[in-house]
Amino acid sequence: MSQAQSVKLISAFGSPFAHRAEVALKLKGVPYELILEDLGNKSELLITHNPVHKFVPVLLHGDRAVAESVVIVEYVDEAFQGPPLLPADDPYGRAEARFWVQFIEQKFSRPFWLSFWMEDGERKKTFVKESKENLELLEGQLKGRRFFGGDAIGVVDIAASGLALWLGVLKEAAGVRLVSDGEYPALCQWAERYVSHESVKTCLPIRDELVARVSARKEMYTQLAKAKLSN
Repeated sequence: MSQAQSVKLISAFGSPFAHRAEVALKLKGVPYELILEDLGNKSELLITHNPVHKFVPVLLHGDRAVAESVVIVEYVDEAFQGPPLLPADDPYGRAEARFWVQFIEQKFSRPFWLSFWMEDGERKKTFVKESKENLELLEGQLKGRRFFGGDAIGVVDIAASGLALWLGVLKEAAGVRLVSDGEYPALCQWAERYVSHESVKTCLPIRDELVARVSARKEMYTQLAKAKLSN
């Protein structure tokens, strides 16, 4: 597919999902235009190109629109030249990477988020316990590795990037300490390597602004957590 077609990314400040798409473009060396949405007043551009979910991110490549962060990451990997984000010429390696991406999407993310925004009680303790068990599983995948895929950032690192970006922010904004000093050393070292990577640093939100925004929406996130449990 021609790389000469224009590339635009519909994003929003601080979105960990949009970050996935943007860092994939950065790692592949793809020039793009970043369009920041006000999610409280969604544009026709966003609604037109993601009519099903109406969420960011959305990648516009020429006249084609691709939605959902993990789908976008794989599309970028296949559509553009540059360092592979999935293991090249290794079907088992690609299958293993996709397994851990699905683990993060389907098993890790929900209890992790609820651990911060649930009101104190037995149900919160259950989510915290599950989150720490999941963190231990991810810790095991990093033993002896710089990144989940080896020496370079790959799709699993990108899928897990919200952990590197948001753990400290959520601790500060929500007042919940999920990881104690000395716990998950491989994950903590990975997080430092990830946010220090040259391609990643260029698309990180300003931390103080992110903390302020999340803190201002604490009540909203708490209500969302209640709604998730009632569904």
